[in-house]
Amino acid sequence: WSYSGWRGRFYPPELPSRNWLPYFAQHFTTVEINMTFYRFPQPATLRGWLAKTPPNFKFTLKANRRITHLKKLKDVAHDVRYFYILAANLKDKLGCILFQLPPSLAIDLELLDNFLDTLSSQFQNVIEFRHQSWYTPEVYQRLQLHQVAFCNVSSKKVPPTSLVTARASYFRFHGLTGGYRYSYPEEELRQWAEEIKKAQAEETYVYFNNDYKAFAVYNAQTIKKLITD
Repeated sequence: WSYSGWRGRFYPPELPSRNWLPYFAQHFTTVEINMTFYRFPQPATLRGWLAKTPPNFKFTLKANRRITHLKKLKDVAHDVRYFYILAANLKDKLGCILFQLPPSLAIDLELLDNFLDTLSSQFQNVIEFRHQSWYTPEVYQRLQLHQVAFCNVSSKKVPPTSLVTARASYFRFHGLTGGYRYSYPEEELRQWAEEIKKAQAEETYVYFNNDYKAFAVYNAQTIKKLITD
């Protein structure tokens, strides 16, 4: 939610940045946190977010890059447990834990099996595969067995999907032509809304990464309306 370019486009110009999260939470019921990818969060920071949001609000945390990019899922049991301990500070406002794999990491079923065994079913874990070789029934079946959600992605780099492998379904919109500078037209969002509704998961998480000029906000507002209408 913390983008200076959203001031005047989404946030009122006079609104102090310390009040952006409460304002955001008036319009949306969840947010995906990217900063936790770069550094492990401080418990005090997480507790501060709790105090600024309503009871039904959910935070999804992107797992730290030490797990996914530096160690590439190998020997990460300790790191995963530590991340869980920190994430638990969000209490019932914790949504999902997103493990985004590097695009260079191709399919390795033994690696996946070992990693899935380190995950706790007490958390709604999500994996985003960025190499197309992972898009196979053998992977989907393993995720389903462990109740780990497959991250469905809108991107130029992988095919569109609307898979449900866990209690929750998960969708990330990275933008198409121009990446984060892409604004989704309503008709395209309408098609996605239909796919999301067909998925019929117990919970659905939808996030937009195209933060340029607050396109993410506008697109999220549109698809929220299309899904709930």
